Amino acid sequence: MPAILRLDQVTVRRGNKPILDGLSWEVADGEHWVVLGPNGAGKTTVVQLASGRMYPTRGSVEVLGERLGQVDISELRTRVGLSSSALAERISATERVQDVVLTAAYGMTGRWCEEYEEEDLARATDLLGAFGVAELATRRYGTLSEGERKRVQVARSLMSDPELLVLDEPAAGLDLSGREILLSALDEIVGDEAAPAMILVTHHVEEIPAAFTHGLLLRAGEVVAAGPLKEIMTPENLSRTFGLELEVDSADGRYAARAARKG
Repeated sequence: MPAILRLDQVTVRRGNKPILDGLSWEVADGEHWVVLGPNGAGKTTVVQLASGRMYPTRGSVEVLGERLGQVDISELRTRVGLSSSALAERISATERVQDVVLTAAYGMTGRWCEEYEEEDLARATDLLGAFGVAELATRRYGTLSEGERKRVQVARSLMSDPELLVLDEPAAGLDLSGREILLSALDEIVGDEAAPAMILVTHHVEEIPAAFTHGLLLRAGEVVAAGPLKEIMTPENLSRTFGLELEVDSADGRYAARAARKG
């Protein structure tokens, strides 16, 4: 079976500046990856490549067995669930929350004249409930708090039953309870045998769901470490990734990091 995602010697440049520099990385079926690094590490560029929203300057990208540049990109994107700030900006503030989720079944960001089955309505309701925002279904999207919008966006990304789920900083803007509800829901999804492969991007180790299996650490567009989380989440690797000497703690699959104490 082909890899869910494969980047082979991928370079992405903006002008003369490399955003990613010779990155090779592979995500296999059943793996759930966190992409971790500071601002400017290239994390958002990885999201755009993985979701078919960007082409590499050099190298090759294969998503769900299809090579970018040799596939109908609109068809490929329907197989990839995406939650990102760029996509969120396209959602109308006047759209009902239920419709924000529901329209993802057609790869749309607004309700028009399309028809939906009762099964679609039930799935949208269930997804909103899974992320603790079912009571917001009839509200207008623009009236929600930033944290509520984030949870609706993640629910939306699952509507089409994707083969690959890409989440770009899904916990940003969430308070503590909102973050824990989100991470708990992701853990529950990962526990399902039918769960899609997942890529979650963050720059906070506290936002890594306990059930995630692998990690990619990036700094300045290059790989610091990649592999099973238990192997790569070391003080040495994280210190190199963030350019600061760090101490790292873990308990029950969750991580925490802080600056190393002096002396």
